[in-house]
Amino acid sequence: MKLKEILYADLTRQYIFSGRGEKRPTLPGLMLATFSPRFTPVVIFRLSHWCFQKKLSPIAKILSMVNFVIFGLEIAVRCEIGPGLYFPHTQGTVIGALQIGENATIYHNVTFGAREVDIEYLADARPVVGNNVIVGAGAKVLGAVSIGDDSRVGANAVVLEDVASGTTVVGIPAKPINRSD
Repeated sequence: MKLKEILYADLTRQYIFSGRGEKRPTLPGLMLATFSPRFTPVVIFRLSHWCFQKKLSPIAKILSMVNFVIFGLEIAVRCEIGPGLYFPHTQGTVIGALQIGENATIYHNVTFGAREVDIEYLADARPVVGNNVIVGAGAKVLGAVSIGDDSRVGANAVVLEDVASGTTVVGIPAKPINRSD
């Protein structure tokens, strides 16, 4: 997907989550959604990732630092994140995953990363997150784990093992629960 298409998907999701539902976007509504503290950090990340892909690493790192200083959001410029990314809140979030799928919802104080210090950003030490995943506030996803599509990670859970698709996990360490509970 092109940068423009990904940003449009992100903006559409922002518009829907801002309480407007599936209504057709209006120009004022899109403008408000665009300059939201929930969407601006997504735009900055997308630009930094684009710069990284174009081998403009110094600019990518500067944009990443802007996100960190202004929004308290640290996202590795190498992280591949699908369209539809949504942050209800950003403060304290660290994303050092290898890959995150489409329509991810990530709350504040979430950490995705390696279990050990990993300066080189090794692929086999990083989490991979599927599509339509929701990660609750304060959750930690550590190591080379896989979070399946349509899964939920509860607030403050610590995920150290793979999570099957459609599963909700909670606790320390995170364990599956029945969603009807």
